Amino acid sequence: MPFYEYECPNGHILEKLERTDSYEIECPECHEKAHKIISVCTFKLKGGGWYADGYASKKS
Repeated sequence: MPFYEYECPNGHILEKLERTDSYEIECPECHEKAHKIISVCTFKLKGGGWYADGYASKKS
């Protein structure tokens, strides 16, 4: 199960470990329905990539 971020109508944002099919949960602070939001990704690819760095076929 992955971590997801949820936001309630009162602006509380929380992160919770949930099943992938859960779209809303109860906010623990105000007990309103909190909906799943899209989070900022911290994953960044750098370099030439696995294909360019050694897995491509080398033609002679």
